[in-house]
Amino acid sequence: MRLEPIANPSLARSTLPPALAIAATVVVASLLAMLAGANPFAVLGLILKGAAGSQFAMLETLNRATPLIFTGLAVAVAFRARLWNIGAEAQLYAGALMTVVLGTGALQWPAAALLPMLVLVAMLAGAVVLLVPALLKVRFGVDEVVTTLLFNFIFLLFISLLLEGPLKDPMGMGWPKSERLIAEARLPRIVEGLRLHWGFALALIAAALVWVIQRRTTLGYEMRAVGLNREAARFAGIPVNAVLIKTALLSGGLAALAGFSEVAGVKGSLTLDLSPGFGYTGIIVAMLALLNPLGVIAAALFVAGIFVGADSMSRAVGVPTYLADIMLATALLLMVLAILLTRFRAVRE
Repeated sequence: MRLEPIANPSLARSTLPPALAIAATVVVASLLAMLAGANPFAVLGLILKGAAGSQFAMLETLNRATPLIFTGLAVAVAFRARLWNIGAEAQLYAGALMTVVLGTGALQWPAAALLPMLVLVAMLAGAVVLLVPALLKVRFGVDEVVTTLLFNFIFLLFISLLLEGPLKDPMGMGWPKSERLIAEARLPRIVEGLRLHWGFALALIAAALVWVIQRRTTLGYEMRAVGLNREAARFAGIPVNAVLIKTALLSGGLAALAGFSEVAGVKGSLTLDLSPGFGYTGIIVAMLALLNPLGVIAAALFVAGIFVGADSMSRAVGVPTYLADIMLATALLLMVLAILLTRFRAVRE
C-alpha cells in the first residue's frame, strides 16, 4: 500500500473525514463517561448545557475562547508558512508583561490612547520573542521547534523572577503577582456584571484581518508559497527568509494579544497562572481549523465550550474534568488523520 496525492478532492471528501473525526470524538467521550459510571447522554447534555445553556454559560464560553482565538491565529499563521511556532505561551506572557509594565501607572493617559498603545507594545514584545528563534532558523538553520518550545520555560521562569522581585505587588500579601492595572488600562465589559470583555471583539477583528492578509495580499501569497514548497518559492524569486521573518513577527504579535486580553480584560494583574496552557491549546485550535483564520473562531469556540461545559458537568455528576483534555487530544489526533484522508488515497501496489 502507498499514499497517492489527490489533485482536486471533492467537497464530500474534504468535509466527510473531519465530520467523522468530531463524531468519533463524541463516541470516545461517551465511552469514557460510561467507564466513569455516568450516563453518557447525560454527560454530553450537561457539557452542552454548561457551555451554551444560558446567557452566563455562553458569555463564559466566549470569554474562554478569546485567548484561544489569538493563540490559534498565531499558530495558524506560522504553520501556514511552515514556521513551527510552539512558543505561543512565551509570546503570550511577553504581551502580558508589557501590558503590566505600562498599564500600572507608567503612562497616565486616557483609555482611548492608552489601550491602543498597550496593544501595539504587547504585539511588539511578542514579535521580538519569536523573532529570535526565526533569526536562528534563517541564519544558522536551528530547529525552531526546539527553540520556541524552550522559550516557553525560559520566559515563564523570567516572569517568576520578576514577580518575586521588581514587579511584585507590595500590597499583595506576599503572593507573587504584579500590581493591578489602572482603570484606564482595563478593557470594558461587554455585558455589565459578567466577564466577557471587548478583547473578544478584538479577536474577531484580528481573525478577519489575518484572513484578508492571507487571501488578498502579496505577503499572504508568499506565505502560502513558502509553506507549500520553500525551494520552489525561492526559485520563483520569493525572498524566503524575509517571508519567514515577517511571518514570525505577525505570529508572535498575535499570540501576545492573548496575554494583553487576559490581563486587561480578565485578571487585572500578572500572575504565574495567567495562562493554563492557552499557547499549547492554540495548536489544537489551529489544527482543528485546518489553519483557516476564520475557522479558528469556530474551533476556539468548540474547544472553549468543551472546557467550560466540562467544568459544569463535573460539578453535576462527578465525572473528572480531565474528560475535556481527553476529548481535545482525541479530536486533534483524529483531525490529523482526517486531513491525511482528505489529501491522499491509499493505493494497493
